[in-house]
Amino acid sequence: MSTIHAGRYSTHIEGPFVVFLIGFRINRFLAVNKWLSVGKAMGPMLSELYANPSLGFLGGFSSVYWPGVMVTQYWRSFDQLVDYAQSRNAAHLPAWKAFNQNIGDDGSVGIWHETYQVAAGKYESIYANMPRFGLAVAGTHEPATGHLRDARSRMQP
Repeated sequence: MSTIHAGRYSTHIEGPFVVFLIGFRINRFLAVNKWLSVGKAMGPMLSELYANPSLGFLGGFSSVYWPGVMVTQYWRSFDQLVDYAQSRNAAHLPAWKAFNQNIGDDGSVGIWHETYQVAAGKYESIYANMPRFGLAVAGTHEPATGHLRDARSRMQP
């Protein structure tokens, strides 16, 4: 179980960063072999990213929603995200190739992603009585005291 941090906390990341949302959607529930293979492909990629911080991956977490899964990732830069996605030495390209060969456009499983570049100081976060979560897994986890208690102060240019 995750440690609950009683009280109010905020987070800080030095400089700009990238928020990358990626997920899949089950379109045909009975096509278990198709969507299960997509779900299993993410684990090796995340393991690779956590094991190699120099790739630019800062952290992330997974969320299950019906009918799919979403992974929220934080990256140091857009270039590092793209470099990982296109690297011939990383787990992503084989997973992408397998998706295209096994599923392609048959409609059984949908995949998606969204990428957001966040300028330094152009974000705000607050956590009350929570384990480290969201952006706090990628940045510092600081007690929200003094100026950090106010949303405007946390969103400084």
